[in-house]
Amino acid sequence: MTELPAQAVAVTRAFGHFVAVDQVDLEVRPGEVVGLLGANGAGKTTALRCLATLLQPSSGTARIAGFDAVREPLEVRRRLGFLAASMGLYQRLSARELLRYFANLNGIVGQAAEARIDEVVEAFDLGAFSERLCGKLSTGQRQRVSIARAVVHDPPALVLDEPTLGLDVLSSEAIFRFVENARARGRAVIFSTHQMSEVELLADRVGVIAGGRLAAEGTVGEIVAASGEPNLARAFLRIVREAA
Repeated sequence: MTELPAQAVAVTRAFGHFVAVDQVDLEVRPGEVVGLLGANGAGKTTALRCLATLLQPSSGTARIAGFDAVREPLEVRRRLGFLAASMGLYQRLSARELLRYFANLNGIVGQAAEARIDEVVEAFDLGAFSERLCGKLSTGQRQRVSIARAVVHDPPALVLDEPTLGLDVLSSEAIFRFVENARARGRAVIFSTHQMSEVELLADRVGVIAGGRLAAEGTVGEIVAASGEPNLARAFLRIVREAA
């Protein structure tokens, strides 16, 4: 049996008495895009950080490509592309130098590294500023470099925390194209967002997180139908209100 690229089983994460994520079950199959919707503070980022080895679940299991995020964090990181909501780039490196550095960290060197860097530079339209220092880039440019850095080693699973946050339409479009291409190449993608239109455009399945729990899961059509509402935005509001 092939291991799932990304899976959370009864994942719970508490901070003292506050339970940020409560018994969340989630899986992403090869060639599938799953969108996570939730209000601020609902638990989306905490759940994704548990998958990415940045937080240890208080209970439950998070796995990437069959490897346990707590017991085998290095194996998980080798197989995961993770984008955090905050963009931490080395300001004194150019975009291309940054990509080369992270390719090397992941064991991709020499001509193989340069070929892969050329691929992600093209995929995210970085060519016009790939030799510019990261500290001199705009918000949208830095976000695109951040995602290129996260995927330069071509991992089977991608976890993207609000990948289009603060981006203009053109920058967002480059990310949409990349996600669609990743799906076509059999990669598993999970992303969080506040934008209903992004979920409707990209996601094969949707999870709605409210109060740390997975309050609804299914295709956009299934979630809308189950709510009795006319569209996803209305369905989301109903689900969140009922969960509260």
